Amino acid sequence: MMQLLLGFFFLFSACSPSQTEDFGINVQTASSVTPDKVLIVYLSRTNNTKAIAEMIHQNIGGALVALELDNPYPQNYRQIVDQVANENATGFLPPLKTKIDSIENYNVVFLGFPTWGMQLPPPMKSFLNQYNLSGKTIVPFNSNAGYGIGSTFETVKAMAPNSKILEGFTTKGGIERDGVLFVMEGEKEKQVQEEVKKWLEKLQLIQK
Repeated sequence: MMQLLLGFFFLFSACSPSQTEDFGINVQTASSVTPDKVLIVYLSRTNNTKAIAEMIHQNIGGALVALELDNPYPQNYRQIVDQVANENATGFLPPLKTKIDSIENYNVVFLGFPTWGMQLPPPMKSFLNQYNLSGKTIVPFNSNAGYGIGSTFETVKAMAPNSKILEGFTTKGGIERDGVLFVMEGEKEKQVQEEVKKWLEKLQLIQK
């Protein structure tokens, strides 16, 4: 019986539009968040995470920055899966082409990424390793192929131990393995727009 209840719990967690554990939540009020202090950094291969980043930007403003690599990943899905698996196994952090000036000027940093192999993508690990986010408020957001966030949010917490980590947002995006790529259009786009707005209101980053 206990195993059945745990199974339901994990199924619910994987499908929930917003997820958090004990991330040291320290919610700010909307009046204390100004666009010039907000940075939205995202990694997106099929543009689903990019679409969420743009929805956040529409609601809260700020600087919108895509993470790019010095050496981009291959377009072939099987090749990128193998490369990322090797990077995760060896701890390799791919060098970033993206440079962010004066990151100390931002108080709130949104971090967007897909779930790759149930882990945080190596380029986002590179970002967290390269930039000092101590004392800042970090807000993670995620798209995935239906299996949830994996260890991604926990890794953000572990790599930014001196930051305040707010409740993250996640939604199902494409399934590149099956050839399902960009899905943030039509009714799906409207649904996610509403969920993003409610999430930001819950965090008191925007007003109702």
